[in-house]
Amino acid sequence: MSSFSGEQLRAMCLSLAGAGEEFPFDEATSVFKVAGKIFALSRLAGSPLQVSLKCDPDLAVQLRISYPAITPGYHLNKRHWNTVTLDGSVPANLVDDMIEDSYDLVVAGLPRARRERLGWVALSRGLPD
Repeated sequence: MSSFSGEQLRAMCLSLAGAGEEFPFDEATSVFKVAGKIFALSRLAGSPLQVSLKCDPDLAVQLRISYPAITPGYHLNKRHWNTVTLDGSVPANLVDDMIEDSYDLVVAGLPRARRERLGWVALSRGLPD
């Protein structure tokens, strides 16, 4: 288990197809979006470093039970968002998976043509148009 740096977190978010970084709230809060929809938010220079991620509601509850560093989304819909404190207590591979899952949840809600333009196939099979 290791902790993330702000730059590692930024790189992970921006490595996803079509992802971009914006600063709609203030100059310190990075908002990562795909197709204009938010999948991650973080104050990359924050101490402790935290990231808020979209999550399946049932999984969100299970993660909160399993890891004290995962809490209901700060200033977000607490049913669909978790805030993760990246202090090393949550395994790095789980954080990576949570970022990818957040991205996938957003992309899954896009029209099929937009999903295809992104080259996204993770969950696109079997989804309605």
